Amino acid sequence: MKLLVGFEAAARLGNFSRAADELALSQSAISHQIQMLETQLGQPVFRRIGRGVELTVAGKILLSSVQGAINTLRNGMGRIGSYMDEGLVVLVCPAPLLQGWLQPRMARLLAELPGLCPLLSCDETARYVDEIDVDLSISERPLAQAGLVETPLLSDEWVMVAPTALLPLLGGVAIDRHHLQVGLICMENAFTGEATADVFREHLHRFRKTAIYDDERLLLDAALRGLGLAFLPRLLAQDAIDQGRLHLLEGYPRVEGKTWWISRRAGEPRSERITQMHDWLLREGHTAAPSGVR
Repeated sequence: MKLLVGFEAAARLGNFSRAADELALSQSAISHQIQMLETQLGQPVFRRIGRGVELTVAGKILLSSVQGAINTLRNGMGRIGSYMDEGLVVLVCPAPLLQGWLQPRMARLLAELPGLCPLLSCDETARYVDEIDVDLSISERPLAQAGLVETPLLSDEWVMVAPTALLPLLGGVAIDRHHLQVGLICMENAFTGEATADVFREHLHRFRKTAIYDDERLLLDAALRGLGLAFLPRLLAQDAIDQGRLHLLEGYPRVEGKTWWISRRAGEPRSERITQMHDWLLREGHTAAPSGVR
């Protein structure tokens, strides 16, 4: 490792003397390290140019591997530093739920749990709950992982909403004539989803589709921009509904949506903050909202 660190510094700086200064060594020590490295490899990694050096082909190949390894080690040291921060709690949560449900509650969460520093990730490929990478996970079904405590957190529903800009077009118009006034924006998978397919086939088939999305966050953004009525998960839209930017339309079907589960490791956590955040999220999820959605 000592030889490789000296090699990396000399290659990056293009000069043995500068590498020696950076590593607090003598130039002769760096030169000796490079000689030993070249002896082990059986070929030169540098060629001299003027007062400096440049890499040979072998040196360029070696540098790529060495820099990757050093970056991995530095990242590992950084992760250890973060892990030692007792306020850090890593939560993996699908982006739409993170945006629509948790983000509006963040100020209250931080106020009620001083010293907490949540690391919020929507990378669901990294939701394996362990003692280093993930402390808590919110998912639409229990995780297939032993040694977890898993609890239902929230139940969602699909609803029809209208942006404020389109409400004047619907004033005094019977619900069976809404499709003559405005278009509909929706999720692509809603046409075939077990819970929603019947709604589109029986109730919404007459609407002109203004836009179709495969990401719920884009659907919410389109609704807020007034592109059409939107049939979407209520938890995603609840903050906009509370702000008066979106409005629930009565008379349209409401169908059961996903049930979200929260998971943590069984037993004593590495930090009390993990338990505190877990319990806080459960209380928020189990407290009845004005809408009746839990």
